Amino acid sequence: MRLTVGQAIVRFLAAQWSERDGVEQRFFAGCFGIFGHGNVAGVGQALQEYGDDLRYHQARNEQAMVHAAVGYARAHDRLRAFACTTSIGPGATNMVTGAALATVNRIPVLLLPGDVFATRVANPVLQELEDPRSYDVSVNDCFKPVSRFWDRINRPEQLPSALLAAMRVLTDPAETGAVTLALPQDVQAESYDWPDELFARRVWHVGRPVPEPAALARAAELIRSAERPLIVAGGGVIYSGASEELAAFAEATGVPVGETQAGKGALHWEHPSAVGAIGATGTTAANTLARDADVVIGVGTRYTDFTTASRSAFARDGVRFVNLNVAAFDAAKHAGEMLVADARAGLAALRGALDGWSVPDSYREETAALTARWNAAVDHAHHLGHGPLPSQPEIIGVVNEEAGPRDVVVCAAGSMPGDLHRLWRPSDPKGYHVEYGFSCMGYEIAGGLGVKMAQPDREVFVLVGDGSYLMMAQELVTAVQEGVKLVVVLVQNHGFASIGNLSESVGAERFGTRYRYRTGSGLDGDVLPVDLAANAASLGADVLRAATVDEFRDALRKAKAADRTTVVHVETDPTVGPPDGDAWWDVPVAEVSGRRPVREARARYVEDKRKQRHHL
Repeated sequence: MRLTVGQAIVRFLAAQWSERDGVEQRFFAGCFGIFGHGNVAGVGQALQEYGDDLRYHQARNEQAMVHAAVGYARAHDRLRAFACTTSIGPGATNMVTGAALATVNRIPVLLLPGDVFATRVANPVLQELEDPRSYDVSVNDCFKPVSRFWDRINRPEQLPSALLAAMRVLTDPAETGAVTLALPQDVQAESYDWPDELFARRVWHVGRPVPEPAALARAAELIRSAERPLIVAGGGVIYSGASEELAAFAEATGVPVGETQAGKGALHWEHPSAVGAIGATGTTAANTLARDADVVIGVGTRYTDFTTASRSAFARDGVRFVNLNVAAFDAAKHAGEMLVADARAGLAALRGALDGWSVPDSYREETAALTARWNAAVDHAHHLGHGPLPSQPEIIGVVNEEAGPRDVVVCAAGSMPGDLHRLWRPSDPKGYHVEYGFSCMGYEIAGGLGVKMAQPDREVFVLVGDGSYLMMAQELVTAVQEGVKLVVVLVQNHGFASIGNLSESVGAERFGTRYRYRTGSGLDGDVLPVDLAANAASLGADVLRAATVDEFRDALRKAKAADRTTVVHVETDPTVGPPDGDAWWDVPVAEVSGRRPVREARARYVEDKRKQRHHL
């Protein structure tokens, strides 16, 4: 079959399917794209000609379309994905941040950036980076460190092997992330006689690796020796569809379950073993149990510094780790007993190996008491009655109460993810979607778009602060264009609340974190007259304004009942945060300073630093 390289790519992607547990589904839902001279005549022309096979979606920002693709793939437990195509130069490099986010979070997305001429006859072309060391270097080499697989297609003959390698990585739970195929613009338009087999329906089987028997026996023996074990449930639990198995394991053994950001929702918040968020943004229940845990069972977690409170959370002398993870890289962390397996299959095997074993009743009672105290603190934070401006915890409480059991909250950066991690009460494994691996400002609206496209029957609540909104709000236009309905809660606190709090903690007194007029050498004048609600309206969204908790609840109900993307704008008091979870995060403080707040912060830092452990 004679097709151009661009046409061959589109036809190949349309024929790829994934399968897990006997369920087959088309792997690529479509292709996001912004066209320029690097891809308009190649991939762009192919998408126009074969749009019935692979639907094209117009985006407004290259980084944002990768975020939307990530949101979509995550909502589908990494069994479906999007491709993203751009022109050469800035169009391509705008995707690098999105690529990093996908790879950090282990989410599949296929990137198809345009590249310079492979023939080099017209060099240097518009937007080409000329590297005096080699003519084989382009800006697309920036994708190498943030991609799980990278290739440049300089000849049509190279395409089949590259496409198959790309699919191998995209559908491998242990290896997945961003995959980049750099496409020189002349090669995209070049034709070739392809074998028909390249475009045949191909099913990629996503397996459930089971634990190696000897490793399972070692893990079970270690857990049986524990008096105060604790589970850390990560994103792997949810991607594996292991929530029911986790609940069964917890019920049979009585082991309490703390959740990472990616793993939040792995258990219903009212489950007797659910102790909520763990780590730097965790609950007092989970962190109290973590401090004295003698065996920590990590399931599908990569143990980020927020999860481990910068390696200070698990403080007991001699604490041991059992790490159940599909990726050996993560299973080996903290010198843990490695159990390399799918989360659902691994938990089922562990439950069988531990048949008849349970924690003492006194430990179950302690878990219940700690959780009850935390739940009372959350109730208080949700209904604080703060005024005149509502607090962010109150806003979260209203959204949580108004959301249905299958609705989704989406967030990514600023103070909101930490507050949500502590305060949100999930009732569905897919109801909590917070990107905190890369914590990328601007992910929220684009990611929410991807989630809604993946699960149109769920209401999607996007919670975004003014800082993140200003970074990237353009995909509101895409949501309006595609008829995708989002409820966007735009929290206006006139600056960077999270970094403002962090700045104060290191003695920098919120320097550079407020949106204020300049007065002399500082930015400490009046609040800037920025009207983000008007901006959202100008992008095509419906907009509602609220100034109090009651007004916000009323506006949120109207937004939920609407059939179009609606932004609810509410001002909050950034100085009122959630109840403290009693954990630490390692942010170095200046060792010497002429300012007293910095010196005091340094003294606290040195004291807290002593809590860190190597876990060897």
